[in-house]
Amino acid sequence: MRLVPRRYQQEIIESIASNGNTLVVLPTGLGKTLIALALIERAKGKCLFLTPTKPLAKQHSSTIPDILGEIEGGSALVTGESPPKKRAQLYENKVISSTPQTIRNDIQKGIFPKEEVSLAVFDEAHRAVGEYAYVEIAQNLPETTLIVALTASPGGDRTKIKEVLSNLHISNIEIRSQGDPDVAPYMKKMDYNWVPVELSDEYSKAKDELSIFVKKYAQLLQSSGVRPQLFSKKAFLAQRQRLFNMSHPSRFRLIYLYSCLLHALHIQELLETQGRVPVFKYLEKLSGADSKSARAVSQSPEMRRILSLLESGNEHPKMLKLLSLLDSLKAKKAIVFVQYRAQISQIVSELGKAGHTARPFMGKREDFTRKMQEETMEAFRNGEFDVLVASSIGEEGLDIPEVDSVIFYEPIPSEIRSIQRRGRAGRFKEGSVYVLMTKSTRDEYYYWAARKKEKKMKEILLSFQKELRAGKTLSEVLAKGEKKASKAKAARKAPAKEKAKRGKVPPQEERKVGQNSITDFF
Repeated sequence: MRLVPRRYQQEIIESIASNGNTLVVLPTGLGKTLIALALIERAKGKCLFLTPTKPLAKQHSSTIPDILGEIEGGSALVTGESPPKKRAQLYENKVISSTPQTIRNDIQKGIFPKEEVSLAVFDEAHRAVGEYAYVEIAQNLPETTLIVALTASPGGDRTKIKEVLSNLHISNIEIRSQGDPDVAPYMKKMDYNWVPVELSDEYSKAKDELSIFVKKYAQLLQSSGVRPQLFSKKAFLAQRQRLFNMSHPSRFRLIYLYSCLLHALHIQELLETQGRVPVFKYLEKLSGADSKSARAVSQSPEMRRILSLLESGNEHPKMLKLLSLLDSLKAKKAIVFVQYRAQISQIVSELGKAGHTARPFMGKREDFTRKMQEETMEAFRNGEFDVLVASSIGEEGLDIPEVDSVIFYEPIPSEIRSIQRRGRAGRFKEGSVYVLMTKSTRDEYYYWAARKKEKKMKEILLSFQKELRAGKTLSEVLAKGEKKASKAKAARKAPAKEKAKRGKVPPQEERKVGQNSITDFF
């Protein structure tokens, strides 16, 4: 046996052996994969190691023989690129590394021998929600299969965590965080820095102009009885479907106003956090669209004034801050994470002009192929360039041990993605994380939203862990949460007058809701 688990890893392994299906939550770099390998080494029957992407599956498939040596019964990488007959032969191996889509499809076709699986490892288990392939696979595995779910973060939303637990039939939770005494000695020193960015005069004026434009459409919607959820992108986008589903006679006008506001908010985010080039590109896209709302926004006097302000100015000050930061990190490898794919080429170009060796790294769309992904990552490992400018595909699971620094070009509200991004640095040596944050913009809101969700995530997991270890079944734990949620929902829907009587809202805030009012839908 080449694998010698650390003490906390051994404790988690023993907990899994004693308590069954387990969600393992560990910070990136603390050896979730090694826990899976130790369990594979112990397993008597067929083992399934699932991971979201082919590069990750390939990585795990290589790691298994490197760590465990030759596997009795064989080990194989299976992808959809192999024909069905070939896959059927590969499934005769004891250990299968694969993507979930391939396994789900082969379960449906009857090719995959699901009844033989004794251990199933679900890497990046936070994906086990909705219609993702993990869910259907877990439903089809025998009850005797031991399920081990690995993630650095299942999220800070109670409902989503419950969905992951339910979909993967979890009966045990093992969670460790950076400050826990048993893992702290293994954590590499990590410096976290948020870097404030001040908007220039031109950008500040354009921002103010755009705020007035946004407010105009928000007020038009509100005067019609729809209160747009401007402080949560997720909540605001959810309103769209509700508008489409309602049968009110003003529906089409409301959808038009909503669409105008949606375009304006996106432009606002691009202006505040990205720069003028993405704004120009988006407005150009709107001007050529066959949509009344797109034309109304792109051809408005307000947008013409905003364009005029940006055309006379320089690039977003965040770009200058990035160049300055990378100058101070010379001779160190860095990943710059960028939210908007269209910005990646612009940043790579600007870095090149400033003397930095940089390359893009994106998902498989347009002209960026899988071969280019693999070649780019190999060149980065070999030191052929110093800065990788990556989209979200670089966040999850890639093994890049030589990275010194991670730079967020903008904060993101997702706690899962924030944790994944930070985990790209400090895996095998000391590292640093920098978050560029434009002051007095949604950058600040997104930054603190993610921080709050991370804290909440640990509290939720520990509460679930406590109840499971107290002897409650998963069904009992989830049912308890449902009761709490139902009570909270009922309280929110209580008539405003009753709330006022209980002293929860001032009487002057009561709102009358007519039988056919738009507010009946919201």
